[in-house]
Amino acid sequence: MATPDLVGIIVKDMAEALKFYRLLGLDIPAEMDSEQHVEFKTPTGFRLAWDTVDLMIQINGSWPEPNGHRMGLAMLCDSPAEVDELYANVTDAGYSSHKEPWNAFWEQRYAVVIDPDGNLIDLFAEF
Repeated sequence: MATPDLVGIIVKDMAEALKFYRLLGLDIPAEMDSEQHVEFKTPTGFRLAWDTVDLMIQINGSWPEPNGHRMGLAMLCDSPAEVDELYANVTDAGYSSHKEPWNAFWEQRYAVVIDPDGNLIDLFAEF
């Protein structure tokens, strides 16, 4: 059986993408901003990676611009207050909101922000 291990995000501007994800609390060294491939490993071993469009073109020969949202990424927060805090940090830094924090009927505090490449990023916490 194959085991999910890594989610990769294709980015136009690595430095801008990593700046956004640092606002969500990911500890990614600043020297990674100029790399074409960056990985972040969670304490549980799961990996999140970013690859530049240029790298995808090198690997695949081309990279057609995606149309629409085909992947969801949700960030588990420690508390409902952290959802609100991260949402404020991201939007105060000039990034876009898709949906302001709300209390979802499935008993989670939820918000949705948009990363620099247009991906919807969910922020959530259990009540």
